[in-house]
Amino acid sequence: MSDVDLLVLGGGSGGYAAALRAAELGMTVTLIEKDRVGGTCLHRGCVPTKALLHTADIVDTVRGAHHHGVDATLSGIDMAAALTHRSQIVSKKFSGLTGLLAARGITVIEGVGVLDPDGAVRVGEQRITATDTVIATGARTKLLPGITPGPRILTSDTALDLARVPESVVVLGGGVIGVEFASIWRSLGAQVTIVEPMSRLLPAEDEASSAALLRAFRKRGIDVTLGQGCSAATEHEDRVTITLSDGSELSADVLLLAVGREPATSDLGLEAAGVKLDRGFVMTDDALRASAPHVWAVGDVVPGPQLAHRGFAHGIFVAETIAGLAPAPLDDNAVPRVAYSNPEVASIGLTEAAATERYGTDAIATAQFSLAANAKSEILGTSGFVKVIRRIGGPVIGVHMVGARVGELIGEAQTIVGWEAHPEDVAPLLHAHPTQGEALGEAMLMLAGKPLHAR
Repeated sequence: MSDVDLLVLGGGSGGYAAALRAAELGMTVTLIEKDRVGGTCLHRGCVPTKALLHTADIVDTVRGAHHHGVDATLSGIDMAAALTHRSQIVSKKFSGLTGLLAARGITVIEGVGVLDPDGAVRVGEQRITATDTVIATGARTKLLPGITPGPRILTSDTALDLARVPESVVVLGGGVIGVEFASIWRSLGAQVTIVEPMSRLLPAEDEASSAALLRAFRKRGIDVTLGQGCSAATEHEDRVTITLSDGSELSADVLLLAVGREPATSDLGLEAAGVKLDRGFVMTDDALRASAPHVWAVGDVVPGPQLAHRGFAHGIFVAETIAGLAPAPLDDNAVPRVAYSNPEVASIGLTEAAATERYGTDAIATAQFSLAANAKSEILGTSGFVKVIRRIGGPVIGVHMVGARVGELIGEAQTIVGWEAHPEDVAPLLHAHPTQGEALGEAMLMLAGKPLHAR
């Protein structure tokens, strides 16, 4: 007999979702977390960064208030108060989550769970056996060889606690983390330079989205250097010096390392217990089963988009599968993606390049509707577009958007892609006027062969 039905290693989005759903389905559940339940998303990622992004948006709004007939003056930014506001939001959500876990009868143990070769888990001196075990230990900040974080060399974790607005920043990495922090600091008044080794910002997104974000950032005064890496960084008393791969140097108040995240699976006894790893990721089948019996993996430890809502869906899926239900596996192409920069970049499904590679140039069609023709976007003072990709004669397979608040449109886009709707199915549906949702509707009208506000 096992001590519990389900043992979950890691209390982030994937881990606590698995625990909550399993308990709801009648299982006895123990969750092991080395820090605080909620994981990176709640404490060092999604929630606190979006709180600071909202502060940055307010700063931008005050600066531009005169365009709307409002006599407002920005007299200063109180970073201590902004950090306190952020911490209050995180604390409230943390308290709610801990209360929910307790109410469901889930045992939470603080510590690091290590698998024994026989499948049991050790937490310090305690040894726990479970019928099934879920690996949900998430990811950690990736570092570069020879560059050690310090007072002026920050990671996304330490940058969140910076109690001042730096005069100048070099952001190493133009992925989601990099562009969000660049956006925050630029709005707060810092001079910002992004250094991205690839040929464009947000390399995983559609090329049109990357190009639009680059134009918007440069218009905001954010410098962007593409196709360059960082070979060294040296902290001084009053600055940090960054050496690029071509030998040139940049100097700034602080450097942010935003080169990605790697799975946190080392020193957990996984391989000794028969769990196959590849570059630290847990290899699973389509049902998220690992190679060891009764071991599963969810979230950032599984290859694919490292997003909280993906881990959350993984956790529910695994709990229901263990319970004998038949949930539909999650398709990573159906996972919505949003960079909450200014402007936002939101997408779901295939990029045009990926669609072309999969189906061929003659088998797809695209439509791109400019937000310049959308009344609500004009009111908001934002530019950008909605781009839709379909298979000719078939369903929508990708939606890509750039502009203020477009992340709020991704839910409808997910429904369209997830249900394999044709543009002709969506075109007759009404979108309230004036809303930005009309832009998505207009793009569908274009692909359905009846554009109204586009040529």
